[in-house]
Amino acid sequence: MHPEIARELIAQRGREMRERAHQAAVAKTVSRRARAARRGTGLPSGADDFVCPAIPDYVDGSFQAVSPADDQAASPAGRVPAARRA
Repeated sequence: MHPEIARELIAQRGREMRERAHQAAVAKTVSRRARAARRGTGLPSGADDFVCPAIPDYVDGSFQAVSPADDQAASPAGRVPAARRA
């Protein structure tokens, strides 16, 4: 078998296995949540309280005010200062 074909087959198999593993992990999570709901225990304490912090767009800790979909170059006037310095 040609090495390029073998390499592509191996890569395809790897992608399929990773997708299958991801689906199994999602199914396991759904199963755990359903079981917890049936038992009335819900999520572990503190699991609902997690809030992902905002990630600054710039090194100085500021955020971009305009959406990245706009074709305008980000100017210093379009930057919003962060609550604290980075």
